Amino acid sequence: MAFVDPAEQLRELKKGAVEIVSEAELLEKLKASQKSNKPLRIKAGFDPSRPDLHLGHTVLLNKLRQFQKFGHHVIFLIGDFTGMIGDPTGRNETRPPLSEEEIKANAATYARQVFKVLDKDKTEVAYNSVWMNRFTPADFLKLLGQYTVARMLEREDFHKRFKNHHPISIHEFLYPLVQGYDSVALKADVELGGTDQHFNLLVGRELQKSYGQTPQAVLTVPLLEGLDGVQKMSKSYDNYIAVEDSPREMFGKCMRVSDELMIRYYELLTDLTIDDIQKLKADIQSGKRHPRNVKVELAKILVDRFHGGEAAEAAHQEFERIFVDKGLPDDMPVVSLGASEGLWICHLLAKAELAKSTSEARRLVEGQAVEVNGEKVKDPQLKLNLKKGDELILKAGRKKFAKVMVE
Repeated sequence: MAFVDPAEQLRELKKGAVEIVSEAELLEKLKASQKSNKPLRIKAGFDPSRPDLHLGHTVLLNKLRQFQKFGHHVIFLIGDFTGMIGDPTGRNETRPPLSEEEIKANAATYARQVFKVLDKDKTEVAYNSVWMNRFTPADFLKLLGQYTVARMLEREDFHKRFKNHHPISIHEFLYPLVQGYDSVALKADVELGGTDQHFNLLVGRELQKSYGQTPQAVLTVPLLEGLDGVQKMSKSYDNYIAVEDSPREMFGKCMRVSDELMIRYYELLTDLTIDDIQKLKADIQSGKRHPRNVKVELAKILVDRFHGGEAAEAAHQEFERIFVDKGLPDDMPVVSLGASEGLWICHLLAKAELAKSTSEARRLVEGQAVEVNGEKVKDPQLKLNLKKGDELILKAGRKKFAKVMVE
């Protein structure tokens, strides 16, 4: 193990964390680990509910990576069994369960993507179906006997559904118990999760006590805001940066992040220490460093992590060529459209929200106030053939821009 003072480990692990249950327990575990030269077992579970990961998921992966750098043993748990139950967290109705085929396909992509962040040689990948498929009816009865319905209804989302007379399926009560039992099966010393997993993580502590183990410490991390700075990062809100976005897409999306949100991304998505971030904030506030240049560095760090240094530099140069040399704004909105033949220019302007209606768009074109990729549009009846992979820069008036990406 790398020798880093346990108190210093705790200080850095607290960076970006919301809560640790409890700090005293975690510090004692870190001290015991250092004294015995035995790494702690650090667990985090991911249900393969979607095939792709975004940077919001990597907040947790970055914290796991931090534990790895301190020499601890990281277990990346793929919840292929819990995925068939469906996580009820934040739901006001029963989540449709995934098929076994969907779970296997998604799990395969997870195992590939996580090693863009984690050290493969220091990571154990586990699947909770391994032990749960061996459970007998007697094992399930013992597990179910550890918690009461009243305790389950203390959970906020269950409580709201019960209060509002929304149905709760019996199998949903299994979810926190199975997630908690994962900690028993893996003999976890520490479990990490998002703030929305707080109840489930504490269930793990209680079950470990019931099964004669020392309870795990729990560390929660925040849910990362998406590019809009309001909603959590999610594919559903179209405000996400995917782990497997191209270098160009990733760099461009990073440059759309607000100056305020940029610092939060540094805290949660990079390896900068607490002292580094404090200095960064002071340099921006004093004017020593321009926020745009700091944002460029963030974009390069993230592209470098997922695609390598050469790709990061190439994405930076392309961004400068397209946006700076042509005087385009960094925060230009990006609109994703499907391939289309003969798309009317006025419909395109309305879809890109550069005009409130096709009538307004027609007036803009007739007034020669519209450009596509730097060329003025003169014909209000212009039809465009958009092919997959095409990118267009639209300009309407003097200051309204949009980038159209054809998927």
